[in-house]
Amino acid sequence: MAGKKYKDALKRIDPDRLYEPREALALLKELSYVKFDEAVELHIRTGVDPRHADQLVRGSVALPAGTGKTRRVIAFAQGDKVREAEEAGADAAGAEELVQRVQGGWLDFDVAVATPDMMGMVGRLGRVLGPRGLMPNPRTGTVTPDVGRVIREVKGGRIDFRVDKTAVIHLPVGRVSFSEEQLLQNLGAAVDAVVRAKPTAAKGVYIRSVALATTMGPGVKLDVQTAMALAAA
Repeated sequence: MAGKKYKDALKRIDPDRLYEPREALALLKELSYVKFDEAVELHIRTGVDPRHADQLVRGSVALPAGTGKTRRVIAFAQGDKVREAEEAGADAAGAEELVQRVQGGWLDFDVAVATPDMMGMVGRLGRVLGPRGLMPNPRTGTVTPDVGRVIREVKGGRIDFRVDKTAVIHLPVGRVSFSEEQLLQNLGAAVDAVVRAKPTAAKGVYIRSVALATTMGPGVKLDVQTAMALAAA
């Protein structure tokens, strides 16, 4: 059941109105009622049918202002690539020993990257990493010989996204403590990345609705055209 503060915040949002991005962000910052620095989340409802493999939407985006959160990254690699990953800031790097560690239940990380030659070994972790969205994948750039560059990008604010079973994409675009300009920059980059990730098999209206919300607060619906214009800018 929603608490009193949530209900009070909800009353200040017009459910029949589509807000411009800057106005929505200002309102969300004003309505934040918790004591911790909430995430600001972007929710995009698409017109794809995720039941069809050729309509799955997934990709990555480097948020210009970062995520406001330190992300833990591991690298499945061997030889010189282990040193490259560690120098780039990997929280753990290795081959068979790292695979066994994850198989044993260790999941204290946010992103996993791998060199192509390691995927035969990493494939054994599909049942562990797949359901959690942690499996390295070439389509999101997390299977790459250039592990150092990818680790630095992830640490610097790159995030991966994918459409869920209800055709909605969820992305964090910063924290409540960010300035409106920082949030607008991240929002524009995120919407642009989702637009670029449109599957060729998608038909009809691709972006159907856009909304912003904080971790604990109610959502604010955005004017789709204004949000798209922000991405184009």
